[in-house]
Amino acid sequence: MRMAQTERKTRETSISLKLNVDGEGELKGEIPIPFFAHMLSHLAKYSLFDMEFHITGDLEIDAHHTVEDTAIVLGETLRKALGNKAGIQRYGHFTLPMDEVLTTVAIDFSGRPYFHYQGPALMPMGKFGIYDSELTHEFLHKLSIHAAMNLHVVVHYGQNRHHIHESIFKALGHSLRQAVALDPRRGGDIPSTKGIL
Repeated sequence: MRMAQTERKTRETSISLKLNVDGEGELKGEIPIPFFAHMLSHLAKYSLFDMEFHITGDLEIDAHHTVEDTAIVLGETLRKALGNKAGIQRYGHFTLPMDEVLTTVAIDFSGRPYFHYQGPALMPMGKFGIYDSELTHEFLHKLSIHAAMNLHVVVHYGQNRHHIHESIFKALGHSLRQAVALDPRRGGDIPSTKGIL
C-alpha cells in the first residue's frame, strides 16, 4: 500500500492529510468549504485515492489560503506516497463529458512542475458559497508545483459553471488513477530513460 501523511500549520491555516493511493475512493475528515469538499469528493472517487483531511483556515477573510494550502499538502503527500515512482505508468490523461461540457486533463509525473489551463476564464465566474471560482485555477497550479508534475487542463467548451469545475476535478481524478497505476510489465523499473524522476 502506497500511503503517506503530511501536516502543515501556518498563521493562516492548519491542514493535515492521510493519503492512500491504493485506496477505494473514500474522502473523510473536516473540510469547512462545502463546494471544495464536493470537488474533492469527485477527485477521491475517480482517482480511487483514500483521503482523510482535517482542515481549518482563516475563512473569515476568504477561502483562498485554505484552498491553496490544501493543494500544497495534497501535492507534497502524493510525492511522498509515490516515492521514487518505480513501476508507475507515469502518464495519465482523460477526456470527460459532462452534459454540455467537455474537459481533458493530462498529467506527467516528470518531477518537473508545469501547469497550463485553457478554456473559459475561471476568474469572473463568481462564487459557489464561499468558494471563489478562481480558486480552482489556484488549486490546480499549486498541486502541479508540489506534486512536481506536468498538469494540462483544457475545457473544450461548456457554459454551466458548476459543470465546468466538476468536470475538471473528475477528469483529474481519472488521470491521476492512470498515472499512478503500477505497470506489471515494468516491474520495479523507473519510467524514464534518465533512470530518475
